[in-house]
Amino acid sequence: MAVTRLTVSHSRWPPPRAPPTRASRGYNSRCRGLLAAQCCRPRPRPIISASSAVATDACPRSEAMARLERGSLVVGAGGGGRELLSGAPPNVALHPAAGAAAFLGSTATAPSSRHVFSLGTLARGWRWLALFRFKIWWMAPTTGEGAAGVPAETQMLLLESRSDAGDALYALMLPVLEGGFRASLQGSPENELQFCFESGDPDVQTSEAVDAVFINSGDNPFKLMKESIKILSKIKGTFSHIEDKEIPANLDWFGWCTWDAFYKAVNPVGIEEGLKRFAERLVDLTENDKFGGETCKNLGDHVKKIKGYYGVKYVYIWHALHGYWGGVLATSDAMKKYNPKLVYPVQSPGNVANLRDIAMDSLEKFGVGVIDPAMIYDFYNDQHSYLSSVGVDGVKVDVQNVMETLGKGFGGRVTLTQKYQQALEESIARNFKGNNLICCMSHNTESIFSALKSAVARASEDFMPQEPTMQTLHIATVTFNSLLLGEIFIPDWDMFHSKHESAEFHGVARALSGGGVYVSDKPGVHDFSVLKKLVLPDGLILRAKYAGRPTRDCLFNDPVMDGKSLLKIWNLNKFSGVIGVFNCQGSGNWTWPVKENTHIPTTVCITGDLSPSDVELLEEISGDDWNGETAVFAFNSCSLSRLQKHQNLEVSLSTMTCEIYTISPIKVFGGFVQFAPLGLVNMYNSGGALEGVISITDSSATTIQIKCRGPGRFGAYSATRPDICRVDEHEVEFRHTEDGFLAFELSNGSSQNLRNIEILYKAS
Repeated sequence: MAVTRLTVSHSRWPPPRAPPTRASRGYNSRCRGLLAAQCCRPRPRPIISASSAVATDACPRSEAMARLERGSLVVGAGGGGRELLSGAPPNVALHPAAGAAAFLGSTATAPSSRHVFSLGTLARGWRWLALFRFKIWWMAPTTGEGAAGVPAETQMLLLESRSDAGDALYALMLPVLEGGFRASLQGSPENELQFCFESGDPDVQTSEAVDAVFINSGDNPFKLMKESIKILSKIKGTFSHIEDKEIPANLDWFGWCTWDAFYKAVNPVGIEEGLKRFAERLVDLTENDKFGGETCKNLGDHVKKIKGYYGVKYVYIWHALHGYWGGVLATSDAMKKYNPKLVYPVQSPGNVANLRDIAMDSLEKFGVGVIDPAMIYDFYNDQHSYLSSVGVDGVKVDVQNVMETLGKGFGGRVTLTQKYQQALEESIARNFKGNNLICCMSHNTESIFSALKSAVARASEDFMPQEPTMQTLHIATVTFNSLLLGEIFIPDWDMFHSKHESAEFHGVARALSGGGVYVSDKPGVHDFSVLKKLVLPDGLILRAKYAGRPTRDCLFNDPVMDGKSLLKIWNLNKFSGVIGVFNCQGSGNWTWPVKENTHIPTTVCITGDLSPSDVELLEEISGDDWNGETAVFAFNSCSLSRLQKHQNLEVSLSTMTCEIYTISPIKVFGGFVQFAPLGLVNMYNSGGALEGVISITDSSATTIQIKCRGPGRFGAYSATRPDICRVDEHEVEFRHTEDGFLAFELSNGSSQNLRNIEILYKAS
């Protein structure tokens, strides 16, 4: 096996030195003998065409469901409904999905493997956020008004319209998979919103798209996204919501990746060699000679050593979905049993409409060794069973989107991707415990909407330590991409360097991400002052509850280039919320469209505000008796404020700086103790350390009992000074200030990670 990356998770810190595919409705394959169009008709459902005034049957519909009447698409409930699209052509049709959700589709006069259908003109008063693939592997966000600006390969379109009274209505459009076809959105110069519908195989054709674009609406964009993904997963059956998946345990442990740690110095010969490497192919399933010699006998010996001596808990190995960058070597004796053949990729017009990727240029020239889809499970099983036998715990599977370019002769891009994805997930389940899989370079809808079991996926292009203008883009991109990806996967915000000018910027973001935390530091090149704010001594991280996402007031702003907007990221812990505020302005610019002028970084100071209400779902943890008051702790300034839920706090930040706020609901215990736990205030995500909070009240005292991870400095808001503080039954000294800040140490001497805290208030 060509092992190029090794990812490990430490148990001590610091360490000692896929579903069966089905035929698309109405598509046929001339060379593969699939069902003809008339044989694949679905059971009839109520359909509304653009020229219809009313539904064509008497099925009851939700009053909030999208309505297509006389070419006008209206979303929202009753009289509050708003026009989203006008002038929809007569061939556009809509039918209900569930609740307020529906599907848009269209028909053509002749079958083809690729169609571009118009949905009409985007109505005035809407602004949008698009997640689109700026290159074949990765999505990125962009915002605008008017359909003309919607980029090719848009895979999520979230829109907002406000009434005269200021009430917001959100509409969500998701182009999805239908049989062997996939849809994507795009705008036209005429301000039309279009969807592209393609199979990736000239011989897999259709004249009809029925379930192509999912549409839903509501007054909360985050609830709308979650509800929509759950509805889609049940209707399509090809993927699952993240709540229905097994979450790999390694996400809670600090990790190290070898990728950036061993970059070679850039030179012309190295660049040429790098391009050639993209065409290299897998020749065997066992490790290469890098894992033999004086330091270790083989891969198994190496894994045993690092687990036993260095306390490494998990080891992952990298491989590509199709073996290696260039696939497998068809003439290799070890590969012949998988019936591989050399295939030359063909990119969709949507891919090359944005940024071409240099890796694809190489693959198009040299070809890809593709394993017979009928044999791909055997390939994965052989590879993974070997890795498991030598102590490897999981795999990171990369280059996944390349399958969309190889669909010709295999039934198309969706069919091929789903066969590979299903085989991969089956092999992971058989050979590794705990669903230990990371998906990477997988931001096409074929991969996203075919993830039945895969629970972790990279959220953006790589962290690039040698590109100073890319740091702010990285943070903004992972945050916005997590709106969609976070409902299906735990988004992986990628590694970073702890000893880097942007280390604190990235470290704070990773603490908010809800995903794993790992670095790619070169050996001996670490900044422990950053790492100790992320990782406990035993290697555990304080992982937040959900995927980190932009706050509601940031959704339609450009946090990188508008010169005025701060980026705010929210998340939730068991007993508190958390908001990170970042100034991403001035340091970089979006890399698309390609600009001739080189960006010159500048420093911009921006003032904004945050509010406890920026934390969505705060009511999940506050309880029914909460009066809306919160304790707000700022990490860098160590300041504590008491705010009502809708009050604001002013924030001023210069370029590439950030602040992180813990938002803890203030509760009343025992009738007189106003208290809000903050957690470990020396950690970025302070509230992530809290595991339990209860109170016991009798005639003499009220005692608040807290389970908190440690060691570290415990902090809380307490309106009154407590009488006694204990940690693991031992009384400790504490500090209490006029603003209500209560703090004391959880020492490093205990063998227990989880500390039992008691804070006692005597009755007056």
